[in-house]
Amino acid sequence: MATAKIRKGDNVIVLSGKDKGRTGEVTRVLPKDGKLVVDGLNVITRHRKPTQENPQGGIERVPAPMAISKVAIADPKTGKPTRVRIETKDGKRIRVAVKSGETISG
Repeated sequence: MATAKIRKGDNVIVLSGKDKGRTGEVTRVLPKDGKLVVDGLNVITRHRKPTQENPQGGIERVPAPMAISKVAIADPKTGKPTRVRIETKDGKRIRVAVKSGETISG
């Protein structure tokens, strides 16, 4: 089993696009599409017609998936973007921040 470099619950920094520089927590990862959803970032607006479930209708704002390549994990020590290395410690594969050498929880 390959260890994913970015997982649900990780804090990430957006590297490009309209939300560049903003940080957030990963709420969903879509590995087949190479995308992920970050809470409160890449928010899209949908105008919903009134239905029986939602008789009011209205404007719905939801975070949309973005490319995994547009984000980097925030270094646990400095909070700056970093790459991730997979190391083996005591027979277990762990994720390590390249910049600081800190272990990334998860």
